[in-house]
Amino acid sequence: MLEQLLIFTRGGLILWSCKELMNALKGSPIDNLIQSCLLEERSSAASYNYDGPGAAYTLKWTFHNELGLVFVAVYQRILHLLYVDELLAMVKRDFSEIYDSKRTVYNDFDETFRQLRKEAEARAEELKKSKQVSKPLSNGKKQGQVQKTGFEGGNMKKSEGALANDGGDGDNRKGGKLENGHSKGNHVDIGGSKVNGSVNSVENTSSNGGAFDVNKLQKLRTKGGKKTETVVSKGSKVEPKKKVTKKNRVWDDSPRQEKLDFTDSVGENGDHIEVVAADHGESMMDKEEILSSESESEEDEEVGKDSKPETKKKGWFSSMFQSIAGKANLEKSDLEPALKALKDRLMTKNVAEEIAEKLCESVAASLEGKKLASFTRVSSTVQAAMEEALVRILTPRRSIDILRDVHVAKEQGKPYVVVFVGVNGVGKSTNLAKVAYWLQQHKVSVMMAACDTFRSGAVEQLRTHARRLQIPIFEKGYEKDPAIVAKEAIQEATRNGSDVVLVDTAGRMQDNEPLMRALSKLISLNKPDLVLFVGEALVGNDAVDQLSKFDQKLADLSSSPSARLIDGILLTKFDTIDDKVGAALSMVYISGAPVMFVGCGQSYTDLKKLNVKSIVKTLLK
Repeated sequence: MLEQLLIFTRGGLILWSCKELMNALKGSPIDNLIQSCLLEERSSAASYNYDGPGAAYTLKWTFHNELGLVFVAVYQRILHLLYVDELLAMVKRDFSEIYDSKRTVYNDFDETFRQLRKEAEARAEELKKSKQVSKPLSNGKKQGQVQKTGFEGGNMKKSEGALANDGGDGDNRKGGKLENGHSKGNHVDIGGSKVNGSVNSVENTSSNGGAFDVNKLQKLRTKGGKKTETVVSKGSKVEPKKKVTKKNRVWDDSPRQEKLDFTDSVGENGDHIEVVAADHGESMMDKEEILSSESESEEDEEVGKDSKPETKKKGWFSSMFQSIAGKANLEKSDLEPALKALKDRLMTKNVAEEIAEKLCESVAASLEGKKLASFTRVSSTVQAAMEEALVRILTPRRSIDILRDVHVAKEQGKPYVVVFVGVNGVGKSTNLAKVAYWLQQHKVSVMMAACDTFRSGAVEQLRTHARRLQIPIFEKGYEKDPAIVAKEAIQEATRNGSDVVLVDTAGRMQDNEPLMRALSKLISLNKPDLVLFVGEALVGNDAVDQLSKFDQKLADLSSSPSARLIDGILLTKFDTIDDKVGAALSMVYISGAPVMFVGCGQSYTDLKKLNVKSIVKTLLK
């Protein structure tokens, strides 16, 4: 049974809700849909599942982009209602006819909805009955012999069961023709890879009864006109390539730096000389990044270049007339070329393919049916919608001011605990030291907790950072329970009056269940204020796998009913990626957690905030 159906504007004003269905929804499924799906550009999904206290709902929705309306239906997930999509489409059609932007009450729509609902339910019942009747017929065909094709209900159909049970004969028909005259396919699947070819080549390969000829496969591959590489004759000698040595980089006109070894100096007896905490300068976190206007002009030029071929195809007069008059309503076919170009551009910037595709689908859903304004190109409209969507995704939905949270915890008489988690080798310990240095600059007392009791040298590495920054460190050595070490560190920080405890953990792959179970125990036992996922800016599609599985494992292995997931992201090695900034978008989109820090160098000052506008401009450049 349908629980609720609402119609509201994109601004959040509820115009109409079904009074017959005045069922009290448990939890807040509509709010969750808006926050987790519509605002996060996940509106291309078919449905949204909400798990609340004592309730499990499925929500489906549709938009009227020209009027700016949203139609949402809510029903129990256990009930697979077949008529919801059709009902939403009919409600959208009829409500748009009576919609007036000056009206806020639509009581006269109640009777219309009642009729539409009865009509949709009746169609669903008819469809269900027709499926039940057709099931025994299809089973009988499968068990019996192959039936000859004929006119059934006015349409020429071939028995699907006959094709399915033909065995080897079915393969021989791959190159043949269907009843409607279309070719069944122009490719052969060999070992999972597709090889394009003509219908005749498919017939030849399939007629061999499963085996294929290597010579024919090579002929198919060379059909595209690709020349084979030249082969060096046996008599000629190949000169070995000279090894290119890397030259030291020179920054501007600065003097050449002879020594790159910054380890502690050692005395005559082999003892380390005491290091005095040196001022490494101001952290980049406190510096504002200025955006130049060059990127905007370059972007406009590129958009102009992309639109030239389109104007040539349409002709000067038709394109000029369309730009002046404006297009009636944007259709999916109008948006596809611009969206495909945008998807390719996002993927070249290291955005995961799955996320780039979802973003384009969401932008298409928000633009379909909208009227194109005068003197506006489709490509520029799509680009503006994508830019707006990217800014909305990357902008944090909550406060990421750690200094304010630290002062709040200090007033409550407890230390602010931050746990750094992530896969191996992403730079957790190094960036923990950068965060510690930034907090030091703001007169915050910090303690480090060496909870990486797994990797050899991890405690010594953190001890070196602590000695250089003159920060106390809590350590218990190796082969200890990291959850207990973290708990004792927090107790020690409470006694000493430290404001912040930075907990270093062992690197672990997302599929390593024993280590993920230990991490889940550490988080559930100590209840940190912030769980930071440290990830590389170099990853592409792997970012989706890492973050989604980290969140999933933390939820599955948690002992408490309300599992603690990742709160924020620290993106490392940002200085090595040039314009391949897509990992930031992939991580934020898949987890919903904001990027709180960006590591961009080797020194303690190389830590900065994420500049959302700069990232968006780079992604669309």
